[in-house]
Amino acid sequence: MTRTRIAPTASSRGRRADARLNAYLGQDEGASAMPAEVQAAFGAFPQNAARLLLTVRQALFAVADETGAGPLTETLKWGQPAYLTEATGAGTTVRLGLDGGTPAVFVHCRTRVIEDFRAEFPEAFRTSGTRALYLDKGFDRAALAIFLGRALTYRRRQRKTCA
Repeated sequence: MTRTRIAPTASSRGRRADARLNAYLGQDEGASAMPAEVQAAFGAFPQNAARLLLTVRQALFAVADETGAGPLTETLKWGQPAYLTEATGAGTTVRLGLDGGTPAVFVHCRTRVIEDFRAEFPEAFRTSGTRALYLDKGFDRAALAIFLGRALTYRRRQRKTCA
């Protein structure tokens, strides 16, 4: 008996990707509802990267709450999920995406967030200049929470040092 494998169509692949993403989102308690365009961006990531970046998303909302950075605005910037402290102006924009296939957290390159973090935690993460922190296998989740807190409160801390 010969079996013929039928290649999945783009629409069936899309439905499976949506189903996987929805399954991941079911584990994303504590974070706010995700806008459709952001959900589509997460759905475009490879499965393992999407799962990891959704975990970082959850951490962003938790850290924003813990630090008093205020509610986060979730949108797309450069086609990547982006998180802004629009209501309070407390921090810099944090984006989630891939850089060369590696999941990464991005911040505005003209901030000192990565530079200051790297000075205190030189071995915690690989970075790309002042814009990206790479989420390599086995990264330190506690250090990531510290980094996210510093990004989400960057402007607030800058105002305090200038006053």
